[in-house]
Amino acid sequence: MSIELGNMPKLGFGLMRLPEKAGVIDHEQVCRMVDKYMKAGMNYFDTAYVYHGGKSEVAAREALVKRYPRDSFMLATKLPAWEMRQKSDSDRLFNEQCERAGVDYFDFYLLHSIEDGSNYDTYEKYDCFKWGLDKKKEGKIKHFGFSYHGSPELLVEILNKHPEVEFVQIQLNYLDRTNPVVRSQELYNILQERNIPIIVMEPVRGGMLADLGPETEAKFKERQPDKSVASWALRFVGSLPGVMTILSGMSSEEQMDDNISTFTDFEPVSEDELKIINEVTEEILSMPQIGCTSCKYCCDGCPKKISIPDVFRTVNTLRRYPDDWRSKNFYAGLIQRSGKASDCIACGQCERVCPQHLPIIELLKEASEILDN
Repeated sequence: MSIELGNMPKLGFGLMRLPEKAGVIDHEQVCRMVDKYMKAGMNYFDTAYVYHGGKSEVAAREALVKRYPRDSFMLATKLPAWEMRQKSDSDRLFNEQCERAGVDYFDFYLLHSIEDGSNYDTYEKYDCFKWGLDKKKEGKIKHFGFSYHGSPELLVEILNKHPEVEFVQIQLNYLDRTNPVVRSQELYNILQERNIPIIVMEPVRGGMLADLGPETEAKFKERQPDKSVASWALRFVGSLPGVMTILSGMSSEEQMDDNISTFTDFEPVSEDELKIINEVTEEILSMPQIGCTSCKYCCDGCPKKISIPDVFRTVNTLRRYPDDWRSKNFYAGLIQRSGKASDCIACGQCERVCPQHLPIIELLKEASEILDN
């Protein structure tokens, strides 16, 4: 069954950064966001086994599956290599996901976070590509692919070995085009050459491209005063050929409203606007920033319960606005409920799961010098 591109909404609802209240997912707000999204004629929802500490798939069940006919939406989730110890774990995890989400099939199913090394080795060791095809034959999966954080060289190797893959999900945004770690432009080119549909993750780079500072944002506002800064990032990837769906991990109704507005009567980026985007890209790259996307994969296994993305966000804000006292106040409140940067014991758990391959241990040392003294 090939993917009907015309049936895919350009905006996908990513369920990785759902709104929370008192530390738990805000179910009522999520329901309102789902309703707005569906009312706008969009229907692609992306979750995963690990999102929100295992609660994201459950949130999808409560806010979506129980409230809408099954054939009115598309639901995607992912197999986590790091939870696998034997071949039978594929079925065990899949069955658990079906129970969590309250469904008996998934429209899109991905091998989660393939990269050079452990995750890809695990999927090959347990024959997960063939397993995915078998699940398709059983009708438990409609479309099979993977999310990718590895090198262009490995991507070519995988696609040559597994031509059955129907789509690939990659990190793609205007800032990461030349990122020597992400190499998103190279990944995009490979998929385009092979006519493989692309699902985009991190189009706003974990919110970073929605908050650029007054001087940088002024370049966008001068051209489009009524449009959000985030809309420029979404329109950039939405204008690229071969992009099937763009995931946005929306955390509020305001973000939902803005994104729906961007993709209603969608306007591709013009040549003049692309010049502005390129100027902004150069300006951002000239500032020293930690390239964290706030996926929070590093948080669950941290023995010291350090909220690593929030620490890095504080450092980035201080670098951009060194005289802003609010960042220090934010950090003071943060360490009342989580570990300090200096609490890091260098166990390396965080670095093993970081999709951005950040040297987190060293970065926490630097953060500690800025924040804990």
